[in-house]
Amino acid sequence: MIEPLSVVTALLLGLLGSAHCLGMCGGISSAVAMGIDRQNQRPALLLLGFNSGRILSYAIAGALMGSIGWLIRSPEVSLFLRSLAGIILIMMGLYVAQIWKGLSYLERQGSHLWKHIQPLSRKLLPVQTPLQSLALGLLWGWLPCGLVYSTLIWSATANDWRTSALMMACFGLGTIPAMFATGLMANQVQALLKNRKAQTIAGVMIIVFGLYTVPWQGFGLTLA
Repeated sequence: MIEPLSVVTALLLGLLGSAHCLGMCGGISSAVAMGIDRQNQRPALLLLGFNSGRILSYAIAGALMGSIGWLIRSPEVSLFLRSLAGIILIMMGLYVAQIWKGLSYLERQGSHLWKHIQPLSRKLLPVQTPLQSLALGLLWGWLPCGLVYSTLIWSATANDWRTSALMMACFGLGTIPAMFATGLMANQVQALLKNRKAQTIAGVMIIVFGLYTVPWQGFGLTLA
């Protein structure tokens, strides 16, 4: 059963974590928008293809991770997974707020996979067609990113591959405004997302999500 709160939280995580996305994907997003014949193509069309591919790769990864969860049904494990999800969200909040960089460890681990994918992505540059931008997005979705990896682990706690895929897709959708703003050179939006106060506020909000997610009642505690 899909929990609406999980879907909304995933969407907000993408939106709030957009400042980090600018650093990871902002450059390639700009390259996609610039590497075209402006007389024949619109930048927004290529950006749409790139981000559609990126979100699809997130959903595929979510489905793969979520397919593992259905094997575990005990209440004890469910309590553990819910606690893990809350802890991961708190870690993400600290990461987005630039307070703690521990999730960069996940990025380093993911580099082993990316070194095999990156050469393929280079062959697709410069981007000149929507199909080419879609293919690039599909590859770029596997770029080592602590925010994506932690969201992926969190989505796996849904214990259902369809829900996990939907959560990751919603996370990707939440990053769309920042990615389009970067690709289309909206300097004001970029400046806002990179603002230290904005990053701190976004991080604190994610931490609040994490504190809410942890099943304190299961440990005999309450936030009230």
